[in-house]
Amino acid sequence: MKLYCIRSRTTLATTLQQLRFLQTPRRIDARIIKTGFDTETCRSNFILEDFLKRGQVSDARKVYDEMPQKNTVSTNTMISGYVKSGDLHNARELFDAMVDRERTVVTWTILMGWYARNNHFHEAFKLFRDMTRSCFTFPDHVTFATLLPGCNDAVPEHAVAQVHAVAVKLGFDQNPFLTVCNVFVKSYCEIGRRDLACVVFDQITEKDSVSFNTLITGYEKDGLYTEAICLFVEMQRSGHKPSDFTFSGVLKAVVGVHDFVLGQQLHGSAVATGFSTDVAVGNQILDFYSKHDRVLETWKLFQEMPELDFVSYNVVISSYSQAEQYEEALKLFREMQWIGFDRRNFPFATVLSIAANLSSLRMGRQVHCQAIVATADSIAHVGNSLVDMYAKCEMFEEAELIFERLSQQSTVSWTALISGYVQRGLHGAGLKLFVKMRGENLRADQSTFATVLRASAGFASLSLGRQLHAFIIRSGNAENVYSGSGLVDMYAKCGSVKDAVRVFGEMPERNAVSWNALISAFADNGDGEAAISAFTEMTHSGGLKPDAVSVLGVLTACSHCGFVEQGTEFFEAMSRVYGIAPGRKHYACMLDLLGRNGRFEEAEKLMEEMPFEADEIMWSSLLNACRIHKNQEHAERAAEKLFGMEKLRDAAAYVSMSNIYATAGEWESVSLVKRAMRERGIKKVTANSWVEVNHEIHMFSSNDQTHPRGDEIVRKINELTDEIEREGYKPDTSWVVQDVDEKAKIESLKFHSERLAVAFALISTPEGSPIVVMKNLRACRDCHAAIKLIAKVVKREITVRDSSRFHHFRDGLCSCRDYW
Repeated sequence: MKLYCIRSRTTLATTLQQLRFLQTPRRIDARIIKTGFDTETCRSNFILEDFLKRGQVSDARKVYDEMPQKNTVSTNTMISGYVKSGDLHNARELFDAMVDRERTVVTWTILMGWYARNNHFHEAFKLFRDMTRSCFTFPDHVTFATLLPGCNDAVPEHAVAQVHAVAVKLGFDQNPFLTVCNVFVKSYCEIGRRDLACVVFDQITEKDSVSFNTLITGYEKDGLYTEAICLFVEMQRSGHKPSDFTFSGVLKAVVGVHDFVLGQQLHGSAVATGFSTDVAVGNQILDFYSKHDRVLETWKLFQEMPELDFVSYNVVISSYSQAEQYEEALKLFREMQWIGFDRRNFPFATVLSIAANLSSLRMGRQVHCQAIVATADSIAHVGNSLVDMYAKCEMFEEAELIFERLSQQSTVSWTALISGYVQRGLHGAGLKLFVKMRGENLRADQSTFATVLRASAGFASLSLGRQLHAFIIRSGNAENVYSGSGLVDMYAKCGSVKDAVRVFGEMPERNAVSWNALISAFADNGDGEAAISAFTEMTHSGGLKPDAVSVLGVLTACSHCGFVEQGTEFFEAMSRVYGIAPGRKHYACMLDLLGRNGRFEEAEKLMEEMPFEADEIMWSSLLNACRIHKNQEHAERAAEKLFGMEKLRDAAAYVSMSNIYATAGEWESVSLVKRAMRERGIKKVTANSWVEVNHEIHMFSSNDQTHPRGDEIVRKINELTDEIEREGYKPDTSWVVQDVDEKAKIESLKFHSERLAVAFALISTPEGSPIVVMKNLRACRDCHAAIKLIAKVVKREITVRDSSRFHHFRDGLCSCRDYW
């Protein structure tokens, strides 16, 4: 270091000595006098430039200060050196010291460029105005190309229009200044004036590939995917060859229109033209396959790419995450950590969402620590994902603490916090946060509306849902395809399929999400035929193809209705016809369908063929089927698998096995199961039912005597029991797991939570009005049989939504046809 400093000082001393030598009298060429050219100043400028190229700004300034005669080139060179080193203060000081006639277009443009590149657009445009008013200097094509490319939606529309007017006045809006024209197309797109961008584009007489690429990108960013694709076709017809930017923009548009065939054609074209080897284009092709749930194709392309960057890894990790193949996603994330990528570019948000979906607080905290080390926790979307992860892991204090520390509490961060509460069933807390968010004058987006609609659906509060529907209309989001889909889902989950179908019919635009909501509406409400019909109609509705959620919806419908053959056909068509790899939920649905039809051998064979280990949901589904069919042998096998799992969501497996042993009268086995449950520290989830009366939610648990109108409810239940017994009701005491006498069992059944809620609704609402009751667990068969007859004797429609599906009771019948 010391040697370098001595050498630097020696060089500077030598340079200054050369400058003094240049000041000695010499022969003067007549041409020098005639043109005003000064050889000494010229040589000094070369020395100045040499210092700046080596980054020796302070040495360059000493040379500049000792120059006997400076010209504009000297000052411009020094200003440029300061700008490149980030020293705006000294650059501006030199600029301000110059008089207007000394400044050239280069002087103005250098400083304008720094302000534009660093998003100080107000200062950049102010300099441009000052230059045009100086009367000594006029902008050239480089000025426009320097000032405008960094424009974004923070730039006032009138500022770009004024610059455009100057360009037109000076003739820079015509060829050969095509670069300037393209810059104006891009600038108008960036500030949201695509209409003006199209006007400029149309006025260009000799367009190049950049002209087309710029407008294609503008269309894509505005969500005008069809227009972007049409412009790409026009570009090819006009003889312009696509570039890597072209393919990137058009592939994004293809993702937007969900046209898989067109995307494959573009992939082929990129391969044929050699652009597929470009890492940016390759990443966009990866994203195309990922967005179409083609995990296998995404992985194969990833392995074949000659060059990979952090974007490539991020896309594939996201693809695995969306397909719920979390182990593969985390494996790639670990691999990414050993490669020399900037850690701030790691997919922290995606991995945090995996931790949230798995409710893995340990994983979430580890990723949080890594994000802190990489200083990525300050990035907006990572901060939002941290809020989401902690909320979904029920660590609401941590979630709110991170939320409070966010540099900007945007709609996304509010929605993440609201969603955490709603996903954990804390619908009231989520709705209160939504009201607070509105108090902060933040505009709700489609994700916010979808979240609060889920909260309304969680309460099964039709009146609240209708209020939210009215709010969505007032906010101008009623025609938004995602808000419409959320409304379809909300009405369906509130038991009003009629309203769900009406909203779907009124939607001006429908996508896969909309159709999926309709299919699920029919499936959850027990109309299997309508669900299959909607699925079929979707496949014939102008290019829309079913995705993994669509197939899951129709499989659920088949499972709820016992359509084994149709369900098997849809399951087999997933990969063969639609190119969708079945996930865990699809296999779980098929296992439920086979099990509830008593096809245990087929179910176990399917389990053996699965590409992954059976999880808690699958074994629980099989155990429930064993309970229905009183198949104790298979039940014990399923229970053994469940009891051996390291972690269980709740005590459902123990409760189901207790019920199976109780039905068989094996009370000693019941005791053993209950003791094992206690030793493991697992508690049975309390069965709760609730009903909305006069905009107020009333909650009941079994044998609940705390309600203010408890005596009236008991009298109503006894009255109803007498009436339904006359209609043929006989209590099914096999659903009571206590070893008590028959009379006590019958009395216990009468006061199950759903019957208390129904009785309260009957004494609190007008005669003939429908009743909707919610239950957090599955309804028992005895209550199902009782409520069928209650609906008949009171001449009302009673809807009960349990943890599995809807039951619409009317005239002694249920929509499930006694199959659930």
